[in-house]
Amino acid sequence: PGYDHDPRVKHITEALTEKHGAAPGKDDVLDIEIDSYIHCISAFVKLAQSEYALLTEIIPEHHQKKTFDSLIQEALDNLMLEGDNIVSAARRAIMRHDYSAVLTIFPILRHLKMNKSDFDSTLQVGSAASHCWKKLVLGCLATVLDLTSAGHLHGLVELSVSVQAILFLQQLLDFHETAGAMLASQESSSATSYSSDFNKRLLSSYICKVLGNLQLNLLSKSKVYEDSALSAIFLHNNYNYILKSLEKSELIQLVTVTQKRAEASYKELIQQQIEFYQRSWLKVTEHLTERNMPVLQPGMKLKDKERQVIKEKFKGFNDGLEELCKIQKGWAIPDKDQRDFIRQAQKTAVSDAYRVFLQRCTNISFTKNPEKYHKYRPEEVEEMIEKLFDTSA
Repeated sequence: PGYDHDPRVKHITEALTEKHGAAPGKDDVLDIEIDSYIHCISAFVKLAQSEYALLTEIIPEHHQKKTFDSLIQEALDNLMLEGDNIVSAARRAIMRHDYSAVLTIFPILRHLKMNKSDFDSTLQVGSAASHCWKKLVLGCLATVLDLTSAGHLHGLVELSVSVQAILFLQQLLDFHETAGAMLASQESSSATSYSSDFNKRLLSSYICKVLGNLQLNLLSKSKVYEDSALSAIFLHNNYNYILKSLEKSELIQLVTVTQKRAEASYKELIQQQIEFYQRSWLKVTEHLTERNMPVLQPGMKLKDKERQVIKEKFKGFNDGLEELCKIQKGWAIPDKDQRDFIRQAQKTAVSDAYRVFLQRCTNISFTKNPEKYHKYRPEEVEEMIEKLFDTSA
């Protein structure tokens, strides 16, 4: 929807709700495995609760923890093993440069987090089973951070669309405290305890690094467009999507911990791309300037050369207007407010210049067929520009 997609596409599906691919494949198989694993986690919780309830009625209290651990150990080992298998599958996908596989870990993490209270009450904090549970959670999260750090971090944003990169950060936000602590632990091998503020700054830097790499990647991708105006629309759409996504979530608060002007910077980037886009209209409005224009007075008789200059100016404007409107009508700007703003600014700039030009040519006889050159009224020009980015057709 304008986010790391070709702005020339007319009909766009909402990427946030798309699966990784339409056709069944390895991704779908992994999705099925993850769904099954999540059900296994829930089943294991119920099994453990049932076993513990029976055990407390039979086994003396001072033997309960050790007995309970031994009863559920095999099932817990299988749960851990299956979790390791899924994480390994994600790692193999990353090695194949399928960086979207990182996102498959989050549903497991979220389900583990949702069931934490049940596990804490059933497994008892400090028991061997509880340690395994914590290891499973930290193992999954460590994998996410590991797969998106150093050499893999650039790969994530290089081969994923903006939507996926932002979705990754939004899901990481759910585990910001643990993620921050893990990043802090990677800063030093010592047993130093870091404050929550320090951890937050580390996570903020990590998120800013993802966003920085994403921005560099978007700049690289924008260069595939030979049309500089289309390249500007591509970047505008992506920068606008990133900013809106940050503002709608708590990500913006985390980002501003280390980048105070992050919001303002994205707004400046968006405005910059709008200005780059607007330059494409100079080849239309340049025909309306006074350059080479003869000094005109009502009723004066023009020389052939002067008449030709005016004819060429009208023709250049008409041809340029028609060409740009035809091309840009099929470009997409998903954000309605941005779309309306860009249209309105362009309508004003072009129609104002056109009105001034027509005023200069009033009552000047430069052709026997004025309708051939004066093809459009200013209102018609505005109507044509109003249809820019009209992807509904």
